Amino acid sequence: MSASSGEKDPFIAQLGKIYAGYTGGFAVFVVLLAILEQMGVPDRIIGYLFVFLTIGVYAYIGIISRTAVVAEYYVAGRRVPALYNGMATGSDWMSAASFIGMAGSLYALGYGGLAFILGWTGGYMLVAILLAPYLRKFGQYTVPDFLGARYGGNLARSLGVVVLITASFVYVVAQIVGVGIITQRFLDVSFTMAVFLGLAGILVCSMLGGMRAVTWTQVAQYIILIIAYLIPAILMSVKVTGVPVPQLMYGIALERIEGFEAAFRAAGQTPPPGVTGFYTAPFVGANGQFSLSAMVNFFALVFCLMVGTAALPHILMRYFTTPSVREARQSVAWSLFFIFLLYFTAPAYAAFGKLEIYQTLIGQPIAQLPDWVKNWQIISPYGTPWVNIVDVNRDGILQWGEFRIHPDVVVLATPEIAGLPYVIAGLVAAGGLAAALSTADGLLLALANALSHDVYYKMIDPKAPTARRLIISRILLFFVALIAAWTAGNMGADILFLVAWAFSIAAAGLFAALVMGVWYKRTTNIAACAGMAVGYIATFGYLLHTEFYGWNFIQTFGSKDAILAAARQVANLAAVSPEIKAQAAAMVANAASVQDGALAWFGNMFGGLPTDTVALRGRLVARLWSINNISGGIIGVPLSFLTIWLVSMFTPAPSKAMQDFIEDIRVPRGGVRLADQKAAVE
Repeated sequence: MSASSGEKDPFIAQLGKIYAGYTGGFAVFVVLLAILEQMGVPDRIIGYLFVFLTIGVYAYIGIISRTAVVAEYYVAGRRVPALYNGMATGSDWMSAASFIGMAGSLYALGYGGLAFILGWTGGYMLVAILLAPYLRKFGQYTVPDFLGARYGGNLARSLGVVVLITASFVYVVAQIVGVGIITQRFLDVSFTMAVFLGLAGILVCSMLGGMRAVTWTQVAQYIILIIAYLIPAILMSVKVTGVPVPQLMYGIALERIEGFEAAFRAAGQTPPPGVTGFYTAPFVGANGQFSLSAMVNFFALVFCLMVGTAALPHILMRYFTTPSVREARQSVAWSLFFIFLLYFTAPAYAAFGKLEIYQTLIGQPIAQLPDWVKNWQIISPYGTPWVNIVDVNRDGILQWGEFRIHPDVVVLATPEIAGLPYVIAGLVAAGGLAAALSTADGLLLALANALSHDVYYKMIDPKAPTARRLIISRILLFFVALIAAWTAGNMGADILFLVAWAFSIAAAGLFAALVMGVWYKRTTNIAACAGMAVGYIATFGYLLHTEFYGWNFIQTFGSKDAILAAARQVANLAAVSPEIKAQAAAMVANAASVQDGALAWFGNMFGGLPTDTVALRGRLVARLWSINNISGGIIGVPLSFLTIWLVSMFTPAPSKAMQDFIEDIRVPRGGVRLADQKAAVE
């Protein structure tokens, strides 16, 4: 896979044939496994073959793409065609959150889950319009590299590195959790062991060849993941409606789901915890009536996911790899198309899966449930089975609220739920693995590059030879991956929850500095640094405070009634310390003495959106103005923009040369302009 500068690259010219052959080979592989299944080969062997052979292919691509050339390692030689960069970006983007978590979220939240699709899709419009072509024209290696070149000095670069590391680390932990879930189920090992087995597959793709290896591996992974997602949805559509177009036919499933839920409610049943009882109704609370809080949370999440998409460093890095500015813009359109294929299918996937559960499980004797239920009753890192049957009324019949399936396994379990051949379940597992591995590769590379290029090379040893820089990058990548795997294996995490945090952190810390760096030429170094710091601290501080110190938060910002409500919730939470439980019990016993928090006026400044608490993830989680903390970016993003604008007004303007340079950058036509000629690579 070598390039020949100035000549037509034979490898690039053959890409169509290479990936067409790869797709055909994968189709033959799936057919062979289907034949083996019909011949009686055990399901476990089918699962092993899917997991090991697909990882083996990725590893092979990683090994033959190894490189010691800086431009190849960091930006794939800037020669990735728009179509393939779009495909690689789609793969990089459609992480475990999209492949595994999104349909699961739709299953649980119904209409409310559409916020993820709207936010993530809309974010690419911001990327195309506001950032990708212009960042590519700068000709840098990384997002902190852009900040350092645009604003000068190392402070803006350092702040960019801090935000990048925080957001990417949170994001990569979620991907490794996804890898662990799949490996645990199909290799039948413990979750912690599964995490480290999956990590080996991630490292072999990204360590040797950097961005070059990751790019060509991600193209291969996209092909597998999109096939794996579409085929079961098509089969379920045929089974329910007789038409193989799930994206257009799942309305039939929605009608039947509404009928089932109305019957459940009429019989006095309630949905399981965390699942809406009104699947198709927008902005409703548990009682089925309009909820202002539900509507505000929906649009706040859409906003944070859109802005976060346009600020994620590992996604923006992908547009540094195209041959030209024009192809960077084209590749955004291709990215959106390839992502659309999966996102347009996710609501259908969730609806058909939910209908199967309502039709085949609810109301059946628990002792006669299908075998797949037992297969998924393995212990999750949260201490409960992925599929948990709780016979609350002990009548032996499965009620609506007694069937609890974790959203992270809905997609993986759906082929078995729908009674499809096991080879389809293996295919979906291979697709989920491809999605998680591709994103984990991109994130680890972004982390390692930020540390080795922006910190070590740019700030510590600018004269470091190329070989040493690449060795340090690989060593850092290895240790970052180990720490992330340890975190995922020992702490456990909800995939969509972690991913949403990553988006809010990136949005609040980077988006304003990136956008105003291009579109407001008077933006100064001090202003950009202040804006990044304010946005990052406000959002990350809010996330940590509300998630891990909710009891303290509500006593500061909550009203008397909210504090007492939180005190009653604390009594039922096992993870809360005895000291806090004792304090809460004392408050409940002496309710008359409880007063509003010191900043209750701020917490309740929007009367219809009070500050309150909810019991989530075994903790007491606080909500400012009833907004879930996964939308924490709604606080930091406006503050970051406001800070940058105000400080820019009162600090010396950038040099005329830089302002002229920025004006030229805004024109997407033309070649790359290098703000830092010595360091940038054409």
